[in-house]
Amino acid sequence: MARTVAELPAGVRLTDHISLGVLTASVPRDAITEILRATERESIRQRELPAHVMVYYVIALALYADVSTREVLRCLLEGIRWLGDRSTDEGAVPPVKSAISQARARLGAAPMELLYRRVVAPIATAGTPGAWYRGWRVMSLDGTTLDVSDTVENAHVFGRPGSVRGASAFPQLRVLALLENGTHVLHGAILAPYTVAEPTLAPSVVAHLTGEMLCLADRGFYSRAFWRQALKTGAALLWRVRHDLTLPVEERYDDGSYRSRLPWNAQSADRDRGPLPVRVIEYTVPTGRNRSRYCLITSILEPARAPAEELARLYHERWEIETAFDEFKTHLKGAGRVLRSKTPDLVYQEAWGFLIAHSAIRGLMHEAALGALPRARDADTLSYTHAVRVVRRTLPRVAAIPPSGLANAGARTRGDSPRTSQRARELQSRSRRPPRSETQDE
Repeated sequence: MARTVAELPAGVRLTDHISLGVLTASVPRDAITEILRATERESIRQRELPAHVMVYYVIALALYADVSTREVLRCLLEGIRWLGDRSTDEGAVPPVKSAISQARARLGAAPMELLYRRVVAPIATAGTPGAWYRGWRVMSLDGTTLDVSDTVENAHVFGRPGSVRGASAFPQLRVLALLENGTHVLHGAILAPYTVAEPTLAPSVVAHLTGEMLCLADRGFYSRAFWRQALKTGAALLWRVRHDLTLPVEERYDDGSYRSRLPWNAQSADRDRGPLPVRVIEYTVPTGRNRSRYCLITSILEPARAPAEELARLYHERWEIETAFDEFKTHLKGAGRVLRSKTPDLVYQEAWGFLIAHSAIRGLMHEAALGALPRARDADTLSYTHAVRVVRRTLPRVAAIPPSGLANAGARTRGDSPRTSQRARELQSRSRRPPRSETQDE
C-alpha cells in the first residue's frame, strides 16, 4: 500500500514554521564555515545543496522527525533565501531523495560532531534557578539508547540488545552525556554502538568536567580507577556506590556522614594503590512496602561545605537527566520513531543534529526563564513540548535574526543578553496562562 508523504501546510515557509532564527542564533554561519573548512567538507564548487545548507538541514530534520526529508528541505531552502542567503536558486524544485542522501553523505558526521562541540556548552548564569549548589554547577552523568533503522550495515556496526525472544527489533545507538541540571543542556556527549558499554565511554565524557562543577553519577559508573580519573578534572563528585562496598569508618561527623577511603584489590584497574579519601553518606528511602538503601561517596570531605542531608537531597536531582533524555527521545524525535538514516555515518550525523536541536530549544527556554517577571523562574516549570511547538509553529512576521543577532547569540551563551527574544517572551506568556485542553489547536 502506498504511503502518504508527511508534509507541512502548503505555502508555509521555514521562517514561519521552524523559525530559522533559533537555529542561526545557536549555530552561527561563521562557526559552520570554520568547521567545514577544518574538516575539508566545504563546497569547492557551487552545488545545488551547499555544505552549509546541509548542516542546517540535518538540524531541521531533528525538528521535523515526522516530516518527509524532501518536504523539510523545501521549507529550509525557502527560509534560507528569505534570510538573504542566495547560495541556492530561488524557485528551484527541491532535489530528489537520492540527491539529498548524496549531499548528506558528502557532509558526513565529523562536521556535525565538531559543531556540537563548538556550540553546545553549559549556559546557566549565576541567576539560573536550580543550576547551582553552594557555588558548584550541578551536572549529572548518564546514558540512553536510540533505535536506528534496521539495515544490514547498521545492525553490523551498532548491534542489538538481547531480549527474552532473541534480539531487539532494531539496532541501537548509545548516547552518554553530562546534563547541566538547571538548564537540561546535554554537554560533552559521546555516541557509540550499543555493544560499547557505558563505563567504557564514561572517561571521555567526564573529561568535560571543570573545577566549578559538581558531578552526580549512579552506582553503575563506580570504579576506583574511574573515580581517580574524575578527580583529576578538579570537579566535586557525588556518586552512588553499592551498599555492600567495603568502606572502613575512620572518623564520624555530627551530620551522620563519616570519613573513609576507597578499597583496592588485585582485580582493580587502578594500579595506583595510593589512598583515596572519601566521605560516606548512608540512608534509606521508603519505596512502597520496602526501603531502598543508598550509599553515597563524595570528594567534599568537610561537612561544613556540604552537609550530609543536603547532599542526600541533591543526589536525587540526578533523575533530571532522565527527563532530558525523555525530551530528546519522546518529544523531539517522537515516541516509537527510529532514526531515519540507513548507514552508520548518517546515523551519527542525524544523532548529532538531534543533540544540537535539543540544545537550541533548551537555550530558548533558559532565556525565557531568566526573563520571567517579577523574578527568574526554574526552567523546569516551562513546558518542553510547548517550546518545540513555539519553534515550529507560525509566528508573527518579524525578522528571524535581529541586526545584532550573532553578537547577541554569544551574549545569551554567557547569560547577559540585554533583552528577551520574541520566542522567549511567548514561552513566558504561555507559562503564565491557565493550561488548555490537549485537543485545543496550538
